Amino acid sequence: MRIAQIAPLAESCPPALYGGTERVVAYLTDELVAQGHEVTLFASGDSRTSAELVPCCKRALRLSAEPVDALAYNMIMLEHVARRASDFDLLHFHIDMMHAPVVRAFADRTVTTLHGRLDLPDLQPFYRTFPHLPLVSISDAQRRPMPPVNWIGTVHHGLPPELLAFTPKADGYLAFLGRISPEKRPDRAIEIAARAGVPLKIAAKIDRVDRPYWEARIEPLVRTHANVEYIGEINEREKAAFLGGASALLFPIDWEEPFGLVMIEAMACGTPVIAYARGSVPEVIDDGVTGFIVRSLAEAVCAVQRLPLLPRARVRARFDSRFTASRMAEDYIDTYRGMARRRPAAAAEPQAIAV
Repeated sequence: MRIAQIAPLAESCPPALYGGTERVVAYLTDELVAQGHEVTLFASGDSRTSAELVPCCKRALRLSAEPVDALAYNMIMLEHVARRASDFDLLHFHIDMMHAPVVRAFADRTVTTLHGRLDLPDLQPFYRTFPHLPLVSISDAQRRPMPPVNWIGTVHHGLPPELLAFTPKADGYLAFLGRISPEKRPDRAIEIAARAGVPLKIAAKIDRVDRPYWEARIEPLVRTHANVEYIGEINEREKAAFLGGASALLFPIDWEEPFGLVMIEAMACGTPVIAYARGSVPEVIDDGVTGFIVRSLAEAVCAVQRLPLLPRARVRARFDSRFTASRMAEDYIDTYRGMARRRPAAAAEPQAIAV
């Protein structure tokens, strides 16, 4: 198949540091190429890919040294995509909603994966306006807040199996990885570690919007608890050692997580996950096999004590059976081909929009 992948421009594909969506797009793109498909990636110019790269800005917008107008570069990208739309059998968008009016004439050749939260009030009127846009969710739980839309599948994320090496023996600390924000609940992670009497290492970025939360709530806790170490934002190379050395990843979320890529990153290292039962967690974690699903601090502390019951080799084996990039790519190819089977023999002319 001739496939276009359209990525966000905030980060490169894959990102140099934090960035879930762009990471998934990079793994999917390279795996589709490996499986013999002709793939074009629309992304930032500093992306690394085995596909044809169409650079839509020089470098990832988040890392720009000067202020940039993200809207301008996204409009440039959509113009590149529109000009080349006829080159592809399928166009796969990962940019939420911005492309919806642009693709109206060829929407039956598009798939849009929604990577973020869908419980925001402004999304309701938007998706009621574009109810026929073909959408893919990254978990079944992600769909719950949405109005009736054109869901065509759910595809869980996957990682290249060689990306994060299996670590058979942990170094005895707990890990928190991702982003410092109220919904991620690093304060819970600190409390769990303190009650369990186990060291905690926090590797996370702090966005500008979350800086007051860090300064008022989390930084004082880090200073107070001698067993807590804040490392900062880490890259892919550092991530393997960080997750692999942990006895468990703490994922004490307080929101409806759409997927939680860090959970399968930990599993790839053989590291079990202790996660609160919110959002996608029950779909991703096999309770008692790849980790423990909990509903309170007391349950989380108890889960820390039960970690020796979970063989790390079995955690990695479950990752290999459920969350590889090849499985993800195969699921998407099935979705693309399903779109082609449903496509009318002769596409109807686009209708004028009543105002």
